[in-house]
Amino acid sequence: MIRVAILGCGMMGQEHISYINKYDSLSIAFLCDPNKESLDTAQAMAAGSPTTFQNENELLDHVNDIDLLVIASPNFMHTPQLLRWGQHHITILCEKPAAISEKQVAALKAAQPNLKANIWVAMEYRFMPAINKLVQLLPHIGPIKKVAIRENRYPFLTKIEEWNKDVDKSGDTLVEKCCHFFDLFRLITAKEMTSCVSKVHRGLLSDHYGCDEKDDNAMPIIDSAYVLLDFEPDARGKNATQQSILGCLELCMFAEGSRHQEEIIVTGMRRLEAYLPENKVFLYQRPTSLWADKSKPPPQGSFTEEVYDCSDLRQVYDFVDELPSTHAGYHYCSTAIEWKYLIDAMNDATAGEKFVPKVSLEDGIKAVEMGIASLNNITNGDSTPRRVTAHSTKSADNLLDLVLNSAVIDELKLNVLQ
Repeated sequence: MIRVAILGCGMMGQEHISYINKYDSLSIAFLCDPNKESLDTAQAMAAGSPTTFQNENELLDHVNDIDLLVIASPNFMHTPQLLRWGQHHITILCEKPAAISEKQVAALKAAQPNLKANIWVAMEYRFMPAINKLVQLLPHIGPIKKVAIRENRYPFLTKIEEWNKDVDKSGDTLVEKCCHFFDLFRLITAKEMTSCVSKVHRGLLSDHYGCDEKDDNAMPIIDSAYVLLDFEPDARGKNATQQSILGCLELCMFAEGSRHQEEIIVTGMRRLEAYLPENKVFLYQRPTSLWADKSKPPPQGSFTEEVYDCSDLRQVYDFVDELPSTHAGYHYCSTAIEWKYLIDAMNDATAGEKFVPKVSLEDGIKAVEMGIASLNNITNGDSTPRRVTAHSTKSADNLLDLVLNSAVIDELKLNVLQ
C-alpha cells in the first residue's frame, strides 16, 4: 500500500484526491492545509480517515509514515517545500511550477544533485489525449519548422486570498499558466529555446480580479501575451536545415466562449493540428503531383486530411482498460493518465529499477526558466519587464540562502582542489 500525503488541499489537491480514491493500491494517510475550509472539504472527499494538519511542520514530523507526497500548495511555496521534503527518501508529485523566481530556480539547481526524493513535476498537459496523440504523430511530418500554441480562455479562477493574481505569489502568468506551454514546446521540438521576445498586456482584467482593492502588491498580472521563440534547428532527415525552429505562444485570458480553448499547430513538410476541448487531431499532407498547375491554388483532392478523435482514450493509450473509472476533471482525463504513469514508476522503483518520471525536476525547472526569460524580454514600452521576487517567509528565505551559500562554498572548495 502506497501511503499518500496531500500538502495543499485546494482545487488541485482535491482533484488528485478524486483519482487517488479510485486506486486500491493508494491510501490517503495525511491531509495538510492552513485553510480549514479547504481541509474540511478534502477530508470529506478522501476515502478512509486521514489525519489532518494545518501546519506543515506537524506533517513533516510524520515523514517516515509517507511514501508519496503531493505538493499542491500556492506556487511560491513549491521550491521551499521541494527543498525541505526532498531531503527524505520519499516520492514527490509537485504541481507546476517548480519555482517562480530566479532565486528559487538557482536554489533548486544547487540542491538537485543532493536531493534524496524521487521527484515528478505535474505537467498534466503532456497527457491530454489530443496533445499526446499529436506527439505520437510527430514522426509523420518530418523535421519541425514551426510550432504555434494558442490558449483562449476565461480569467483565472478565485483562489484562497487570490494568490494566483499576485505576481510575487504566482510568478506572473507567463510562469504560472504558461510553464505548461513552454514544457510542451520542449516536448514537441525535443530542442532547447535559444531566444525569445514578448508583447504583453496588464490590467485589462483589473476590475474582474479586484486589483484596485489590494493593499500589498497592486501590480496586475499579465492577461494577454504573444511570445516569439527560437529553438535549436531540427537537423533530422530530409528537408532538414540549420535554420531555427520558430515558436509562437498566444495567450488571452478574456476569451470565454472561443470555439477552441487550446490549439497546437506543428508544421514540418506536413502539418499537425490539435484542438481542445474538441479533442481531435488533424494530420495534413501537402499537395502532391495532382497539383499540376502552380499558377492556381491547389485543387481539392491534391492534399489529404486524417482525423483522430481522441475523446475515445483507446485511440491514444493502450492501457485504458487498466485504469480505474476515470473522469475528465479539469484536464481532459490527463490527471488519470498521470497517476497511472506515476504509480508504475513507483512500482518499478520498489522492484529495484530506477525511478524514471515522465516529467523530471529538470524538465520543470527548464519550463520555468523559459517563462522567466519571456518575462525578462517584454519589449512593448507600456509594459516594462519586472523581475519576480517570490513571496516568502523568513524560514523559507533562510532555507534558500542556506542552499545557495552551500553551493558557493562547494564551488570554492572544488576550485581550490583544482
